[in-house]
Amino acid sequence: MAESLPTSLLLLLIAYFLGSIPFGLLFAWLCGGGDVRQSGSGNIGAANVARVAGPFPGMLTLVFDAAKGALAVWLVGHFTTHSAKVMMLAGLAALLGHCFPAWLRFKGGKGVATGLGVFVMLCPLAALAAALLYVIVLVFWRFSSLASISAAAATPLLVYFLWAPHHAPPLVISFGTLFAAALIIYKHDANLLRLMEGTEPRFTLRKHKDDSA
Repeated sequence: MAESLPTSLLLLLIAYFLGSIPFGLLFAWLCGGGDVRQSGSGNIGAANVARVAGPFPGMLTLVFDAAKGALAVWLVGHFTTHSAKVMMLAGLAALLGHCFPAWLRFKGGKGVATGLGVFVMLCPLAALAAALLYVIVLVFWRFSSLASISAAAATPLLVYFLWAPHHAPPLVISFGTLFAAALIIYKHDANLLRLMEGTEPRFTLRKHKDDSA
């Protein structure tokens, strides 16, 4: 169906609220980890949930945070004409919802898993390549933040080269991807500072209430 402006705006609002569901906070609490915002880094993302509450709630957070990003893009594509512009905007709306959720006074996660879900729908090959890069950096250096920043920084180039054979993505996709990458890197500003100072804790799946990663 052809999208009208009110329909597009409504779908973008829905995408924002989908992105704003704090799965990390919910799963950590349900699994006995308490308020994850009061432990570790205070972040509601999968890495901190895994440290504070254990690997199972951390994995659930990763899956559901990625799923809400993917669902937001799929929903807009389903109810519109699969416009790349509106789908990209929906992905950004979900990402903003995760990073700045209204329910948590706009203090949310860092957007890595949600961004992955968004690009799984927009450019699966680029999402897979970014995920592989994340794993490689994490395995070799054991810094989740460094792996996240590396994957985010590489995503605009990956999307550009892997969008379609012999075709560059539309400008809205390129600029939207740059915005998403910049937002995720910005949300890691404290991690970047600790990496430069040599005080960033290495990633572990062991429960540890005092990590500051």
